[in-house]
Amino acid sequence: MDHSAPGWAARLLSMVGRHRAFAAAFGVGALLRLITMLGYGPAMWFNDSYEYVSVSLHLRPHPIRPDGYSFWLMLLKPFHSFSLVIFTQHLMGLATACLIYALLRIKFRLPKWGATLAAAPVLFDAYQIQLEQLVMSDTLFTLLVVGVITLVLWKRRLSWKAGAVVGFLLALTWLTRSIGMPILALVVLYLLVKRTGWRPIVAVLTACAIPVMAYMGWFASAYGKFAMTNSDGLILYMRTAIFADCNKMEFDKYKEVQLLLLCINEPVDARKEYAQWYLWGQGSHNGTATGEVLHRWGVNKKWSEITNDAASAFATRAILSQPGDYLQVVVRDFFRSFHWARPRFPDESTYNMYQFKPYVELDENGQPKRLPKWSSYAGGRTDTDAFSYEQGPPETRIVQPWASIMSGYQQVFYLRGIMLGGILLVGLYGVAVRWRKFGGPVVLPWLGAVGLLLAPAATAEFDYRYVLPAVPLACIAAAITLRKGVTWARRSPKNASASEPTTLPV
Repeated sequence: MDHSAPGWAARLLSMVGRHRAFAAAFGVGALLRLITMLGYGPAMWFNDSYEYVSVSLHLRPHPIRPDGYSFWLMLLKPFHSFSLVIFTQHLMGLATACLIYALLRIKFRLPKWGATLAAAPVLFDAYQIQLEQLVMSDTLFTLLVVGVITLVLWKRRLSWKAGAVVGFLLALTWLTRSIGMPILALVVLYLLVKRTGWRPIVAVLTACAIPVMAYMGWFASAYGKFAMTNSDGLILYMRTAIFADCNKMEFDKYKEVQLLLLCINEPVDARKEYAQWYLWGQGSHNGTATGEVLHRWGVNKKWSEITNDAASAFATRAILSQPGDYLQVVVRDFFRSFHWARPRFPDESTYNMYQFKPYVELDENGQPKRLPKWSSYAGGRTDTDAFSYEQGPPETRIVQPWASIMSGYQQVFYLRGIMLGGILLVGLYGVAVRWRKFGGPVVLPWLGAVGLLLAPAATAEFDYRYVLPAVPLACIAAAITLRKGVTWARRSPKNASASEPTTLPV
C-alpha cells in the first residue's frame, strides 16, 4: 500500500499548522492573484511587453534590453497561453514572499509574525500584484535578486558550489535586466568584506561570466559589438537631455562634430520635465520634433552602435560639465520613490499602465482598444506576434465583478512611498549600529534596495515599477535590524556572530 501521498499531505498540513500566520497571509495573497487573473485575463500589457513577445518568436539579441525574460516566454511558447505566463509570474511573486519568510524565520530567528510582516508588501501590495499581471520582466528579476540575497545571507561560510549557484543566478539576473551588473558587484564586495575566501568568489565570477559572455558573443554576431545592448549610451543621453546645455560644454568644432549633432535646439528651461520624451516621445515640443536629434545619424540608425557611442560620449560630457545639474535631477528622481501618493510620472499614459481599470478602454472610434501595430526590432509586428503567441486574441479582457474588486483594492492597499522611506531608515540604523562589522548582514539587502532605487534615477529616469523590486530587500534589512530591538548598546562578544543568530519568543 502506497503511503507517500498521505505522508506528503500530513507533512504539508503540519508545516501549515506550525506557520499559521504566514500560511493565512499566503492564502490571502494567492486569492488576490486569482481574482486578478479572473478580472484581467489573459494578461495586461505595457509598452515593453510587445518586444519581449516578439523576441520569443523571432529569436535574436534585442538592441535595447537583454533577452532573459524573452527566453522564459520562449520556454512557455508551446502552450500558447499568456494566462500560463501570468500564472507563473504570480507563483514567482508568492515564491519571493516565501524566501523572505524562510530567511528571516529560519536563519535569523525572527518571530513568526515578524517574518510574515516583512513578507506582507510582496503578498498584498496591489501594484506588486498588477506588475505580476503584466507581460514584463520585473517579477522574474525580483525573484532572482531576492534568491541571490537569500542564498548569500543563508550561508555563513559560502562554499565554492554555493558560490557557483549564486553566480549563475546573478547571470540570469543580469540577462533579465541590465541593472543586474551592479548587483553582482555588490555581492562580490560583500563577500570580500566578509572574508569568504577566494574559491567561492572565483566560483561566483566564473559561473556568472560564462552565460553572460556567451550572450555577449551572440550579440556580437548580430551587431558586431561585444556587449549586452546598444542602448546604454542612448538611455544615459535621455537622462541628461533635460539639462544638457551645449553652451556650457566644451567641444572641438573640428574633431567632435558627432557630439555637436546631439545638441538640443531649445532652451533648458523650455524642455520637457521628464527625460523619456527625448528618447521615446511622439510629436513635437516647442517646435522641436522628438527623436529629431537622434535621427540626425539616419532614420534607421537610432539604435546603432555609432549612435549609442556618440550619445554615451555626449552624456558623459554633459555630466562632467554640469555636475550640479546632474546631481539635482538624480536626487529629485530618487526622492520620487518616497511620496505619500504615487506620482503621476513620467506621464499620465505610463501612470495608467499600472492601474487596475474596471472598464474597457476605447479607441478614437469608440471601439475596444486593440494592441498597437508597431514593427518590432526582432522582425515581426507587435499585434500579430502577440496573436501568434496566444493563438487567439491577446487583448486584456475586463471581467466583472473581479476587475472592480481589484480596482477598489488598489486604491487602498499598497505600500506608500513614505513608508518605504521609513523602512529604509530602519535598515540604515541597522547598518550604522553594526559599523564595526561594516554593517553586518544588514548591509547587503539595504545597499541592494538603495541601489535599485538610485540606479534608474542616475542612468535613466524614475518609473514606479523600478521601485517595487527594492521593497523586499528593504524589508529584509529592516527586519534583521529590528529583531533584537532598537539599542545603541554594544553587544557582548558571546551574543555576537557573523550571522547574528538568536532565539526569540514566537
